[in-house]
Amino acid sequence: MNVLRNEPTRISMRRHCGLKYGICKEFLAEFLGTFVLVLFGCGSVAQTVLSRNQLGEPLTVHIGFSVGLMMGVYVAGGVSGGHVNPAVSLAMVILGKLKIWKFPIYVIAQFLGAFAGAAAVFGLYYDAFMDFTSGILSVTGINATGHIFASYPARHLSILGGFIDQVVGTGMLVLCILAIIDGGNIGAPKGMEPLAIGLIIMAIGVSMGLNCGYPLNPARDLGPRMFTAVAGWGFEVFSTAGYWWWIPVAGPMVGGVVAAVLYYLLIEMHHKRDAPENLKDKYEMILMN
Repeated sequence: MNVLRNEPTRISMRRHCGLKYGICKEFLAEFLGTFVLVLFGCGSVAQTVLSRNQLGEPLTVHIGFSVGLMMGVYVAGGVSGGHVNPAVSLAMVILGKLKIWKFPIYVIAQFLGAFAGAAAVFGLYYDAFMDFTSGILSVTGINATGHIFASYPARHLSILGGFIDQVVGTGMLVLCILAIIDGGNIGAPKGMEPLAIGLIIMAIGVSMGLNCGYPLNPARDLGPRMFTAVAGWGFEVFSTAGYWWWIPVAGPMVGGVVAAVLYYLLIEMHHKRDAPENLKDKYEMILMN
């Protein structure tokens, strides 16, 4: 009875508050989907670091980011496609699956969602941060916490090596996503695409995480990094490791483009499709019968 009584109220709210423009809906979907990704992903890192590995380890971080991406795509997928990553959005533009004028809107939403997700993690664990750091937020040192939110390179990694790492890692992510959503390929069962996409991150995490922790997403890395810059870590988040910050921004964008081109040239372009005249003949045969 309560459900029936509340139904007119919900209908009225949709009529008066529901967004009429599709791009606004897509903006909010990308914002919320990226927020979910960062909250689960960076939250899993925070729990591991702040508990001094008592309540987490590398595997739990891989699970956090994998499930975070999966849930982010479930949240946004039916509205915007669930890109939650500028590199994925750019790949979709290259392949004609996303209108180019929508690209900057998607990217802004993704960056804002990642920024908000980082803020939520910091707020959730604020007391733990203060206890762990004694109030001194730093990027380097024994009590460093900047890496909870953004990627920083391992000691052995060069700038060129890091750039290649991000091109290859993001390229594999985008390549596999394109295969999963390709109707002309095996694909994934309807509704299971986000699960399959989450498993890509798991595979990348356990095989390509040594160098810099597989950011693979300009929004997921730069958004939280910008949050740390204003939340107390300072400009050090950009200057550390020879101004590393631009590598997980530029590398994934290049990797996304390369993967889109390769997938189209090697796979999608060769799908068998009925020629227009064959479709016309089939239609005429149906009418005749």
